[in-house]
Amino acid sequence: MKLALALACLVALGAPPSPAALTTVSTDLRVGIARPGGGYTITTMPLEAYVARVVAGEAARDSQPAALEALAIAVRTFALANRGRHRADGFDLCDQTHCQVVRAATAATARAAERTAGRVLLHDGAPASIYFTASCGGRTEIPSAVWPGAQDPPFLPSKPDAACGGAPLWTAELADGDLLHALQAAGFRGDRLRDLRIVAHDKSGRVARLSLGGLTPNEISGQDLRVAVGRTLGWQHIKSTAFELKRMRAAYRFAGHGSGHGVGLCVIGSAHLAVEGKTADEILGRYFPGLEIAPLVRLAAASAPAAPARAAPAGVLVSLPDEDEGERASVDEEARRARDDLARTLGVPAPSRITLRFHPTTDSFEVATGQPWFTAGAVVNGELHFTPLAVLRTRGVLARTIRHELVHVMTDAVLARRPLWVREGAAVYFSDTADQAPPQTRAACPTDAELAHPVSVGALSNADARARACFARQIAAGKTWRDVG
Repeated sequence: MKLALALACLVALGAPPSPAALTTVSTDLRVGIARPGGGYTITTMPLEAYVARVVAGEAARDSQPAALEALAIAVRTFALANRGRHRADGFDLCDQTHCQVVRAATAATARAAERTAGRVLLHDGAPASIYFTASCGGRTEIPSAVWPGAQDPPFLPSKPDAACGGAPLWTAELADGDLLHALQAAGFRGDRLRDLRIVAHDKSGRVARLSLGGLTPNEISGQDLRVAVGRTLGWQHIKSTAFELKRMRAAYRFAGHGSGHGVGLCVIGSAHLAVEGKTADEILGRYFPGLEIAPLVRLAAASAPAAPARAAPAGVLVSLPDEDEGERASVDEEARRARDDLARTLGVPAPSRITLRFHPTTDSFEVATGQPWFTAGAVVNGELHFTPLAVLRTRGVLARTIRHELVHVMTDAVLARRPLWVREGAAVYFSDTADQAPPQTRAACPTDAELAHPVSVGALSNADARARACFARQIAAGKTWRDVG
């Protein structure tokens, strides 16, 4: 992300500069501190104080100075590349795993921040989009294997990591009912999980896909299963996707190694490398091959407005749960493409600002919107809310669902006084670019009650189909969307 001021140049130095020699940017961060009852308390932190506190929250216990310094540079880079991740909520970064864990700084982590002050990993002259993981389990992973649609830059390869040693080894036994509960909360439907089995591994040996007997959709990625269980039952169970699976009497036994997504710097591996005498720069070179390490030099006034380095397209704000963050770029692009295409199709200006919020569970979606889970999306106070990303993606309806809610945002003001079937018919009609032919049969248009309060998935599908049919008939007769009703 861009700094809080316009940076006109970046300077690379061979050895770590002393703090006194650096003329670094004053980059205060607005950090959201999670409150126990929900929500955030927003506080402003100087960048280096933030780095010291995150290193305290993310480092392996008893890490040597070189490991702490490598992590400090990675933390600073991540913060600058992701500043504004919580723009939709009014601050830059949160203090949870969604961004970076913030804890009280120690003398050792404060020294690590001070000794590396201002130094970041650069790609094409800007802070690189990097990641770090608790333990890669013996092999690092590429981003797209974790987050579908993510780019796989050469500085985030999948390769063996002897320094990690495969630690930690872990096992977990989960009852059928607990797994079913976790999958239902993630948006999968069915009354009984009849079978769970691994059907594919990726090139790194991690679990790529599993079959879900008795549920819809009937497959899930290894990462989405880990996230579904983590969000509902706790992250201590399935610690990574490097696992084997065995059916028990009324449960499933997972046996695996590693902890976290496995992309980028391995915190345990870097701690071992520091013990072996590797420097911070050598550690970073091992995990982020090809990236430059350099300090940022201030060439502009510190009062310039903040903006993220990898800013989303103008007017698009996306709020994602922690383990979906790697898909931000692809969701941003999908929303931008849909927004611009619909503006052309409908002949209206593109919204100056749209906010998309993807919920971690169907329960949180229902609480926020007052709509049942099977509606998939809803507009509340001008913001677009969606059920869990994993299910929308697995069902192949992510793009269509985004378009559907965008149509509401862009047409409901004009159609506000029309029956609900007109508004919903427009959303269904313009969300499906593949089929806009008029219906061959004539069905009664649905009532407002059928659309506003559907009792089941089938009832909603039927009402939507009839709304689309009524809308499409009038479009085929020569009316514009503004005149339907």
